Amino acid sequence: MGISINVGSMKNMKQNYSFLFQGMASSGGGSLGNLNFLSDYASIKNGSYGKLMKAYYGKVGGSKEVSSIAENSINKKSTSTAKDSVKTLSEIEKAADNLKNSADALLKTGSKSVFNKVEVENTDKNGVTTTSKEYDTNAIYKSVSSFVNDYNKLIKQAGDAESTNIQHKTNSMIGATKANETLLSKVGITVNSDNTLSLDEKTFKAANMDTVKSLFNGNFSYGYRVSAQASLIDFAAGSEASKANTYNMKGSYNSAYNSGSLYDFGF
Repeated sequence: MGISINVGSMKNMKQNYSFLFQGMASSGGGSLGNLNFLSDYASIKNGSYGKLMKAYYGKVGGSKEVSSIAENSINKKSTSTAKDSVKTLSEIEKAADNLKNSADALLKTGSKSVFNKVEVENTDKNGVTTTSKEYDTNAIYKSVSSFVNDYNKLIKQAGDAESTNIQHKTNSMIGATKANETLLSKVGITVNSDNTLSLDEKTFKAANMDTVKSLFNGNFSYGYRVSAQASLIDFAAGSEASKANTYNMKGSYNSAYNSGSLYDFGF
């Protein structure tokens, strides 16, 4: 039984994230229509889905084999069904993983949240000092700046990919950003013509930090969506890499790729 994932056109993107799973169907005639899309979407965001799938692809292809091949063909196109070089796919995976980490840092809650307020002393013109709890703007700016840098690196790396799957998922992430373009501009983040982001420090630090928090913290915030899309791009690149120059049971190269059954993990 194989499973296909069809992420819908960005023109039809909705705030309801079930669109990520609406194309899931069983080739054996069964149905996955009753999946709880919230839990499945969370599994993509936290990386567990990608790890599960990579474990499978490691079984049918083997990341060690792909890595060894990379030493001899790092700048060459794959001779199998992969459309991109091992080097390109490796760089995309790394960039996607970095973006997910920086997005997740902004998503943290509780005592580890960058949006926790700290005590700040303020002295008025009469010399009277008062203490109040405020956002640590410098710490938040630093975290958002890391997010923007990692976002831009992934946009540039994924832009070199020929894989339509990687392109599609990258476009989905770009679509999520454009959907929040107005709100992002209010906190000093500009969406450039090449789909990268620019962050103006002065505008950001003068912005309402509650708005920043609404963008980057909480389930299904913009930051949450980017984290999930980064996971999908990471998985797409890993899946593409598993198609490149894999070995068969006899130790010979396979020139074609067969994903087999999703559930044939042998666990």
